[in-house]
Amino acid sequence: MSSAVADLDEPHVLAHAKRRLFPPEADSGAYAVADTQFSTEEWRPGRRIERSVREALAPFNHVRLGGGYPDLVGVRALEPEWLAVERLGEEPPLVAVEAKGYTGTGVDTERGIVQAYDRLHEANAAYLAAPAEAVTGTDRSLARELNVGVIGVEADGTVEPLAVPRVVGNRTSDEATAIRFQASAQGVADRSFGLNHPKNYLAYPLAVYHAADTGAILAERVVRATADARRGAAFLGLIDERPDRVDLTPLGREVVRFALDRYGSVDAALRAFEDWRGSRTRFRELAPEWGLLARRIVWAYPATTLLVEELQTMHEDGITDPTLVDLVEWLHVHHPAFTVELFVRGTDDARSRVLDPDGELRVEELTDGDLFHSPTVFQLKAMLYHAGLLVDRGSEPHRLDPTTDSWRLRHPV
Repeated sequence: MSSAVADLDEPHVLAHAKRRLFPPEADSGAYAVADTQFSTEEWRPGRRIERSVREALAPFNHVRLGGGYPDLVGVRALEPEWLAVERLGEEPPLVAVEAKGYTGTGVDTERGIVQAYDRLHEANAAYLAAPAEAVTGTDRSLARELNVGVIGVEADGTVEPLAVPRVVGNRTSDEATAIRFQASAQGVADRSFGLNHPKNYLAYPLAVYHAADTGAILAERVVRATADARRGAAFLGLIDERPDRVDLTPLGREVVRFALDRYGSVDAALRAFEDWRGSRTRFRELAPEWGLLARRIVWAYPATTLLVEELQTMHEDGITDPTLVDLVEWLHVHHPAFTVELFVRGTDDARSRVLDPDGELRVEELTDGDLFHSPTVFQLKAMLYHAGLLVDRGSEPHRLDPTTDSWRLRHPV
């Protein structure tokens, strides 16, 4: 066996497979995480995982699918060469990958195929990734019988499909939902709520409907950061961004109807927004009707429901004024994958500090505000404050003390 082939241990095999299935230039509806076991610097005694490999595999999370934790799980509309059925309905498939590489006793391809098959209880497609020369005809036959794809990795990093699976439908677990959330237009991975006041997002559908140029009227009346306003409006489901235009969603059209009902025209409504520019007053108090509409829209954001319901449960358990550390520790017990995706930055450094190789939470690391994801602890929290759901507004990570940052509900019931 050549030294180049011998270098194809599990981390290297998985990194090559990820680069092919989830390339950095993939569309915005793609997202993938590698298991936390790959975040360590040493794979086995005397065998380090190079930083370039860890960077290729990042971000890390410990996501349970079926009876275990796949080496890689992600969401993407894969090219036809990777699937016997190109797509499943309107959503891109949830993909699980089990990697096997050279060890002192060879490559356990059969075990990888069986593990991948187990992931089909919750994934839409599952693969074994392994050194191409280690995959036998028997392996391919078993994979086809179990509807598992096989990804062959060559010594030079070339990746080719050796067997392709059919896309299947299945139930969706809470853990799988966390990855789908990140891949959606409403996820927080690699994107952000750039503004911390809901009025800036509510105004965007009004600006789209206005006869004037959308960006110009928004900058004149509401906020100059028009790109951030547009992105946030998409996250909240108010607009649908297309390559050549922006369309109002049903929720966005309802915002326009609300403005027409109260003001007679969107121009008059945007004049009112102009009066609120720069105000730090809670939006629910500054403009009660608009604040109530903002509350309904923010509530429809998937992360809001989870946060508020869990904060309510914490209140009932006697934790009436939870800090950020309290909240993350609590959430990780009940929704581990979702908690990491929502709160922890996706960098190799942040995830490897917060999670150990087994995916357990290192609570002592949560005292560092810089590990947290700004769109959640600053912008989203500020919107929950303005909508009247939380007592305190958000803070930027570099100014954040997680041990005193309060996430108390304004009206626990």
